[in-house]
Amino acid sequence: MRRNTVGLLALLLGALIAATPVLAHHSFAAQYDSNKPIDLKGKVTKIEWMNPHVYFYVDVTETGGKVINYAIESGAPNGLYRQGWRKDSLKSGDTVSVTGFLAKDGSYTVNARNVTLPDGRRVFGGSADDGGPTGRR
Repeated sequence: MRRNTVGLLALLLGALIAATPVLAHHSFAAQYDSNKPIDLKGKVTKIEWMNPHVYFYVDVTETGGKVINYAIESGAPNGLYRQGWRKDSLKSGDTVSVTGFLAKDGSYTVNARNVTLPDGRRVFGGSADDGGPTGRR
């Protein structure tokens, strides 16, 4: 009986660990509002090029001079690479334009749709299967 209990606990723990990445991933609709489009232009302050999503942070100067640091979520590194991005496409201090959608929670977090890179190239910033709005802006 004890052996069966230990085996069952090990099986349950293994299943929980295997499911954790699936639970951690979110859909567009869970976090972002397709009715809140936003266009930003500002200076890149930080880049996190890692799975499951690339994040970069942009200081945007609002009317009146207030600077807000937006967290910009984009697709996975592999997907962005296929869209023309490279790890060095953005550097701290670069000026970029971002078209995307604001987070539902009111934070300064944006899901990127399109990003105009410092060299003028406009690249898709999202993931083709993230469930976000299908029309490119």
